[in-house]
Amino acid sequence: MGFFELPLSNGWKFKDRDNHDPDAWMPVPTVPSTVQQDLIANKRLENPYVGFNELKAQWVNEKSWIYRTELKRPDIPTGAKFDIVFDGLDTFASVNLNGENILTSSNMFIGHRVDITKFVFESDAPCVLEIEFDCAQLKARELRNKYKDHKWEGFNGDMARLAVRKAQYHWGWDWGPVIMTAGIWRDVRLEVYTVRVTEVWPQIQLVPDHKTATITAAAEIDAAISGSYTVSFCLSLRGKQIDCQKFLVDSNSRKSVEAKLQIENPELWWPHGYGSQPLYDLSVSISEGPGKELHKMSKRIGIRSAEVIQQPDKHGKSFFFRINGQDIFCGGSCWIPADSLLPQIDRDRYRSWIDLMVKGGQTMVRVWGGGIYEDNTFYETCDELGLLVWQDLMFACGNYPVWPEMLESIQQEVVYNVCRLRHHASIVIYAGNNEDYQVQEQANLTYDYNDKDPISWLKSDFPARYIYEKLLPETMAKLSPGTFYHPGSPWGDGKVTSDPTVGDIHQWNVWHGTQEKYQIFETLGGRFNSEFGMEAFPHISTIDYFIENEADKFPQSQVMDFHNKADGHERRLATYLVENLRTATDLETYIYLTQVVQAETMMFGYRGWRRQWGNDRQCGGALLWQINDCWPTISWAIVDYFQRPKPAYYTVKRVMQPLAVGVRREHYDWSVVHARPPTKTKYEIWVVSSEREPANATVELRFLSIVSGANLQPPSVYNVTVIPNGTTNIVSDGVIDHIAQPEPHVLAVRLWVDGRVVARDADWPQPFKYLDFSDRGLVVKVQNGDLPREQRLALSVLRPVKCLVLEERDNVHLSDSALDIMPGDEQIVTVSGLSGSDLPLKYHYLGQ
Repeated sequence: MGFFELPLSNGWKFKDRDNHDPDAWMPVPTVPSTVQQDLIANKRLENPYVGFNELKAQWVNEKSWIYRTELKRPDIPTGAKFDIVFDGLDTFASVNLNGENILTSSNMFIGHRVDITKFVFESDAPCVLEIEFDCAQLKARELRNKYKDHKWEGFNGDMARLAVRKAQYHWGWDWGPVIMTAGIWRDVRLEVYTVRVTEVWPQIQLVPDHKTATITAAAEIDAAISGSYTVSFCLSLRGKQIDCQKFLVDSNSRKSVEAKLQIENPELWWPHGYGSQPLYDLSVSISEGPGKELHKMSKRIGIRSAEVIQQPDKHGKSFFFRINGQDIFCGGSCWIPADSLLPQIDRDRYRSWIDLMVKGGQTMVRVWGGGIYEDNTFYETCDELGLLVWQDLMFACGNYPVWPEMLESIQQEVVYNVCRLRHHASIVIYAGNNEDYQVQEQANLTYDYNDKDPISWLKSDFPARYIYEKLLPETMAKLSPGTFYHPGSPWGDGKVTSDPTVGDIHQWNVWHGTQEKYQIFETLGGRFNSEFGMEAFPHISTIDYFIENEADKFPQSQVMDFHNKADGHERRLATYLVENLRTATDLETYIYLTQVVQAETMMFGYRGWRRQWGNDRQCGGALLWQINDCWPTISWAIVDYFQRPKPAYYTVKRVMQPLAVGVRREHYDWSVVHARPPTKTKYEIWVVSSEREPANATVELRFLSIVSGANLQPPSVYNVTVIPNGTTNIVSDGVIDHIAQPEPHVLAVRLWVDGRVVARDADWPQPFKYLDFSDRGLVVKVQNGDLPREQRLALSVLRPVKCLVLEERDNVHLSDSALDIMPGDEQIVTVSGLSGSDLPLKYHYLGQ
C-alpha cells in the first residue's frame, strides 16, 4: 500500500465554547483558517481592517472556541498506520477523538502527529474529531498572575504575552492591531501508511576551492509493518541524475539511514545579482521489491558556503556575510507577517512579496522575531529567487520567563522548526531574539557578560539569557551546525546594544530617540544596521479601503490616527515634515509629503552605508524597518498591505543597483545656525559596485540652477576605473563657493558605462522648504512599449524636478518612480499592465 494522505480542509463547523445552544454551530468555509475569518464568513463579525472595526472584534479575543468534523474510515489494509497531522494549532488546543483526549498543545509554532489507528479500527462509524481552543489572552494573564516574582518587562502589547508561545504581534504592536486569533491555522490531514520517510537532513561540505561537494544525507524511516525495504538516495539537477545510492534496511533493527553523495564541480547557489540559483533535488524513497515505491520525500537544496565574518579592525570588529568566498553587502528589509489573519497569505502572495524585494535590488530579508516561523513557501521562494534570509527565533521585546514547562516547549519549538528549515540555502543566520537585550538594558535587569554560569542566569531577574546563550546555541549546534547563530538582534559580544563597533545595531535615533536629522543618517550607523526606518502614509487607494466616511479623509482624523499604532506618531511626522517641507492639509498632498520624507531618509541611510561597505567593510549591511504591513495602516513599511510600493521602495532600488553613483554636500544644520546660509560647502562624489570585475566608467557632474535650470558652470567629467565590490572615491574635497554662486543649485551626477547611463544621483540644498519648485516645465510623452499592455513614459524637464512619483495601480508595474529629473537628461519609465482604455497615470512632484 505504501503511503497516502487525505487533507481535512472541508467539512468543519465551529462555535463559541460557552454557547450550549444546539443551533450555535456555524459552517467553516475551509481550513486553515482563524476564528475571525470564520466569523466574518458567517456574517457575525465585520472586517476588522476597516474603520474602527478592530474595536468591534475585541470580544472575539476573550472567547474560547470549538471546531468539529467527522473522519470517515478509509479502506486501508490491516497493519497500516493511521496518523492525524496538525501543522499548526493556534494556540491552547485540546484535541479529542470520540470523546477521548489525544493531544494537548500550548505552542502555536509546533506541529503534531498523533497515531489514531485504534480509533479507526474500533468501528465502521465515522470518528468525531473536536478541537477546543482555549482563550490565549486569558490563559496568558492567568500565567502572569501565577508567576508574580518574574519581572514582566518589555515593549509593545500586554506583557502577559511573554508567557505564551504564540505570535507576539497578535497582542498588538506599534504597527499592528490587537487581533488574538485562534483556530487551525496551518494544514491538517490524515496520513495512512505502511512505511514512510519521516525526515531527510542534508549536510553539505563544500571544499574551499568549490571543486567538490559532499552531501551527507541522513534519513529516518517509520515502518508500521516490519520487513526489509530498499532505501534509495538520489541527487539530480534539472532532471539529470548525478548520484544514487541504495541500502537494504530491516525495519526491526534500523530506523535511520545515511548516504554520502559526491558532486564534482558543483553549480553554486548565489544570492541574486551575484550568480544563479541552481537547486539540486535530493530524494529519499522506500521501495518493496522492484519498482514498488512505497513513499518518497524530496528536498531542494542549494550548494554554497556561508560565513559571518567577525574580525578585529580599525573600526572595532567586523560583521558581514561572505557567500562562496565572496563578500556580500546585505542591503534589504525586515519582514513582519504579511497579515494579521495568517491563513489569508497564499502561495502567490508570498511569491509576489519576495519577487518585489528581489526586483527592488534587495539582497537579504530579516524574518522578525515577534511574528512566526514562516510558511515553507516563503523559504522555498527565497531559495528560488536568491534572497538571503536572516531568521530571528520567535522572541521579541521582552524578558521571557523560564519555568520548566516553558523551556521544554521552547526546546520542542526550536527542534521542530529548525529541522523543517535547515535545508534551505537562503537561510544564513539564526538570531536568538529581537531587542530582548535592549529590554534588559532599559529595565536595568541583571546582565554580566563575564558570568558564564547558566544556572545563575536562571536565578537572575533576566532569566531569558538562558534561552539565548545556552538552550538555543546548544540546540542549533546539534540541528544545524553549519548555520551561524547570533544571540540576539541587536547584539555584539555582550556590549551595550547601541555599540556601533561590534555586532548589529537597531538605529532608531531617526524617528524615535533623539530624532536626528535624516540627512546625517550615515553617521549614525554601526557594523551592521539591522533596523532603522521612517514612517509614511500608504497610497490614497489603501486609505480609501479602511476609511469609510469621506468626512474622515483628512490627515489628522481620528480613524487615521487609529490606523497608526506608533506612539507619538503625530509629533514625529510633524517634526520631520515641518523641518524639511512646506506642509499641506489636503490629504493627497500630505500623503505624498510623508512619502518624500521616507524616501529621502532611506536614501541617505542606504547611500552612505553602502559607501562605507567599501571602506574596509565598515558597514556590512542595512535592513530597513520594514518591507510590509500586516493590515492596511500607516507605518514604516515601504510597500503597503496591498503590495503598493511607496516611493522609498524605488529610492532603495536605485541605491542598491550593481553600480551606483553618489554625490553629497556636507550637512549644514539650518536649525542650529538659524537658517543663516553657508559661504562655502564641501562636496564628495563616489561610485559603489557589487560586481566582481572592475568597470571603465565616466562620471559627469553638473551644477544646475533650481530656478532657471541652467548650468552654472561647465560640467566636470571624470574617467574612472570602478573598484569591484567596493567604493571608488572620485571627488573628496570639492568646494562650492556660495558667494560666487549664490543661486540655489542641485549637484547632478550621471554614471556612464559603455556609452549608456547606468546610474544617477542628485544632491539638493537642504531643507526643501526653502526652495521654489514652481514652473518646472515637465513634459510626459507616452510611447508604445515593446510588449502588449506596455507603455514607455519619456520624462523631460526645463528645470530640476524633485521626487516625481507615478500613481500606483493594482496589477500595473513601474520600472521606476520617485525620480529626480534634470534638464537635458530625459528619463524613461516602463509601465506594464495598462490597457488601451485605461486613463493615464497620475503623478506628483515636489511643489507641483
